[in-house]
Amino acid sequence: MVPSQMMFEIDAAFVATSHALGELALSHARLQADARFAWIVLIPRVAGAAELEDLAAGERDVLMDEVLQAGVAARAVAEALGQPASKLNVGQLGNITAQLHVHVIARRPQDVAWPAPVWGFGTAEPYAPQALETALAAARRVLGL
Repeated sequence: MVPSQMMFEIDAAFVATSHALGELALSHARLQADARFAWIVLIPRVAGAAELEDLAAGERDVLMDEVLQAGVAARAVAEALGQPASKLNVGQLGNITAQLHVHVIARRPQDVAWPAPVWGFGTAEPYAPQALETALAAARRVLGL
């Protein structure tokens, strides 16, 4: 299924808080700019979509496949950074940024927020330059980007 890209634009909040990974079949994939967590955000390229119900049935199927891919990629990022994950958190909130997006976060009992949710926990820590390159490369390799 090819998403509607007419007038699609990524919300500026994502650009300010994450790094572009590339384009999947439906979604634009980004690495959250918070070195505390291996965290991938998927943003379906469907203009005006705010809820899962705004996607066609076929698009929802593609998004679920991409969520699974992003989970493997988040685990790969965590592993590449020497922080193997034991749990994946998947969330589609949209309370602050309404544009439809899905968070896929690799978690481990040693992370600073465990076992609480990561949203609103402390202050994001930027990646060191080499760690960012390592994280981006690991995610892109798994996602085929």
